[in-house]
Amino acid sequence: MHRFFVQPEDISDGMVRIGGSDFNHINRALRLETGEEIIVSSGDGLDHLAEIREFRDNEVIVVIKESYRNKNEPELQVTLAQAIPKKGNMELIIQKCTELGIRRIIPLFTERTIVKLDEKKQEKRRERWQKIAEEAAKQSRRGIIPYIDNFYRLQELVDIFAEFDIVLIPWEEEEENGLRGALEKVDLKEKSRILIIIGPEGGFSAGEVEDVRKTGGISVSLGPRILRTETAGFVTLTALLYQAGELGG
Repeated sequence: MHRFFVQPEDISDGMVRIGGSDFNHINRALRLETGEEIIVSSGDGLDHLAEIREFRDNEVIVVIKESYRNKNEPELQVTLAQAIPKKGNMELIIQKCTELGIRRIIPLFTERTIVKLDEKKQEKRRERWQKIAEEAAKQSRRGIIPYIDNFYRLQELVDIFAEFDIVLIPWEEEEENGLRGALEKVDLKEKSRILIIIGPEGGFSAGEVEDVRKTGGISVSLGPRILRTETAGFVTLTALLYQAGELGG
């Protein structure tokens, strides 16, 4: 069944108004008709089974028949701070991490980040990335749309570590602490707010990793093979979800 996200203010008295590009998709691409059913969510984890009631000039009106809690959201609230990669790889990262169950993504500038963006370009990218997250959330039947945050520098990120129970920074030079061992030491049911910090193509400097460690972060190895920046986040997120029993039943 087709799924659409709306703003909370679009839901009132058991009715939902759907406009913009979603209206065009319903009306012209899908060619849905009155009486057909869709799923509507305002991104709060609650799904609404709704029936198309009326088509207007620029919107479609649907009536809610049943509301229920979306069961596809992981208990882990994982945030990914991703150093901005070259080319279009950030879009792939956002799409796949959304499918897996990421809650929030923070675009990150580090010492070795190659991509340079002024504030205007940052906002344009962020808007595009938010749309990609929304489309991926629809496809994977998520109950929320992951939030694409403002751009951070690493030191600014360190300043918000208190928001998280666990901070993990995969680092190719880490020799003592593997991801598996680090996860076995924590109860992910008790410590569910997790931050993953992924570096750029050139990796983190030793000084950056030390800054993260000094503020409570844990540097971990992802194994003997060097992973690309667009792969490292997937691997870490997947391992977390598997360890927490959120993948594979």
